[in-house]
Amino acid sequence: MPMPVLRSSRTFVRTIALRQASSVRYYSIPPRSVNDADAPEPNIELKLPENFPPLSPDARKFLSRLIRVDQAGELGADLIYAGQHWVFKRSRPSLAPLIRHMWDQEIHHHKTFDDLQNRHRIRPSLFSPVWKIAAYGLGMGTALMGKEAAMACTLAVETVIGGHYNNQLRELVRMLEEESRISKDGQASAELQALAKTVSEFRDDELEHLDTAVENDAEKATPYIILTETIKGGCRAAVWIAERF
Repeated sequence: MPMPVLRSSRTFVRTIALRQASSVRYYSIPPRSVNDADAPEPNIELKLPENFPPLSPDARKFLSRLIRVDQAGELGADLIYAGQHWVFKRSRPSLAPLIRHMWDQEIHHHKTFDDLQNRHRIRPSLFSPVWKIAAYGLGMGTALMGKEAAMACTLAVETVIGGHYNNQLRELVRMLEEESRISKDGQASAELQALAKTVSEFRDDELEHLDTAVENDAEKATPYIILTETIKGGCRAAVWIAERF
């Protein structure tokens, strides 16, 4: 499995907040070849096999923190879109399919990290009940404020999560390069490579949601700055807590 490589010229933002995020150098998996274009995407069982060689203590500690915080984050994203969809399928049925599309992707992300959490026997965040209530309430609340507020919520959340995933990828790539350098066969851990690929794919999904929010009038929300900065602050605090507790 190829290691992630640097991609330094990704423009995915059209607002001041998003341009701040675009200054970060993003890691990505090389695209599939033309010959592979018609091949089905590998499923999670192929990307994440059951048995791996033992990880180093540092890698194991990092893996535990990563899976715990990302499972909590995807749980929250799942429930934010669930709350928004519940409102919009009643108040704005024409918008519900777009929300459903993003929700379906978050359900897949959530299930993937649930599976990883169970496989590695990593405890969930102690604050999971809080994340559930807060996320569903945030989704419903912003949807009740209207389309623009719901999209501003998506913009704020995905700006933070996109940067969070990229920070994780940066550390994963560093660990993979170090393992390749010191291993006898010059190969890095297949487990960490699989995890880097999964995080990279999910990061790109989150940035797709971010662009969708911009294209659907997120900037027209009132009050835009107060709403987005408050949500970003809450997301950053949740990430810090979920990594540790």
